[in-house]
Amino acid sequence: MSTYRGSARATVLRTRTVGTRERRSHLSAPRVPTVGIDIGGTKVMAGVVDADGVILETLRTETPDKSKSPKVVEDTITELVLDLSDRHDVHAVGIGAAGWVDAERNRVLFAPHLAWRDEPLRDRLSGRLAVPVMVDNDANAAAWAEWRFGAGRGEDHLVMITLGTGIGGAILEDGQVKRGKFGVAGEFGHMQVVPGGHRCPCGNRGCWEQYSSGNALVREARELAAADSPVAYGIIDRVGGNISDITGPLITELARDGDAMCVELLQDIGQWLGVGIANLAAALDPSCFVIGGGVSAADDLLIGPARDAFRRQLTGRGYRPEARIAKAQLGPEAGMVGAADLARLVARRFRRANRRRVERYERYAQANRATRTTQGLQ
Repeated sequence: MSTYRGSARATVLRTRTVGTRERRSHLSAPRVPTVGIDIGGTKVMAGVVDADGVILETLRTETPDKSKSPKVVEDTITELVLDLSDRHDVHAVGIGAAGWVDAERNRVLFAPHLAWRDEPLRDRLSGRLAVPVMVDNDANAAAWAEWRFGAGRGEDHLVMITLGTGIGGAILEDGQVKRGKFGVAGEFGHMQVVPGGHRCPCGNRGCWEQYSSGNALVREARELAAADSPVAYGIIDRVGGNISDITGPLITELARDGDAMCVELLQDIGQWLGVGIANLAAALDPSCFVIGGGVSAADDLLIGPARDAFRRQLTGRGYRPEARIAKAQLGPEAGMVGAADLARLVARRFRRANRRRVERYERYAQANRATRTTQGLQ
């Protein structure tokens, strides 16, 4: 990673971003390259993305340990942006953070995997970077990317479900992300589906993500292996008896190879996914559900059972239109691409602010020339 060397960064005029709410249409946003940052519990990924959602360059680094100060993570973000700015004309930076972001998209109220508690991330980074900064929840950013460039194109009411360690989500309606009054809408993973069920790290019991997520998948496989169940012999042999080596990707791989237990576990996860989606359909009535996140790599081993359970659980089934359920298309880069594209909506203001500043300078210069000419004639 390069260090600061002066370069073209210094030629970018600094400006203060006033508000970050996107306008009704994204079509008038400037077609300029922006940087998207996706911050997770294990990695920070940064990329330059053009106006068509094409990734021009990416950089990855490990996420600093969560016990360190928030400034350490902010230092990492700054270095990545400055490194990319050496090779690209960056107009704005969008950050997708795994946590709760306030309605003004400035503060990270809470991040479960990082030491951010009411952290004014946008303001801190805006003071260090020569471009405007936009902060949003990572699931919101991923949903925006899928709506603009992926599986949700053409949909006017979209809900995205991200299946990873837990469950994240986002709601898009008529081209706008619905964040709720306080900015934390879309935390679908913490809907209670089993009263008194498995304890969730959020403090409650029976949350949806305890039954349909990467953690749930791995927990069930490890419990069967620890019990020395005959159905688990295949995966036990694969990890050499080291139960802690059982992971979600391994379960998916074995399921694709026909391991009966792994196939059944993915079916269980998929059925719970369908139950939750049916609940969301009753509340939100979208036209499309997009399923993303690492667990969605299981494809129809997961999404097939989810569709079946959705049809069985849907309120008014047989008498209402059914929402389409589609797998996300943009993969692990969705959050980065979405954050970058959302940042273009801020870059619009930045470019206009620069243009007004240039116009003022030109008028000032013309006035000075006119004054000098008049004085010379006198």
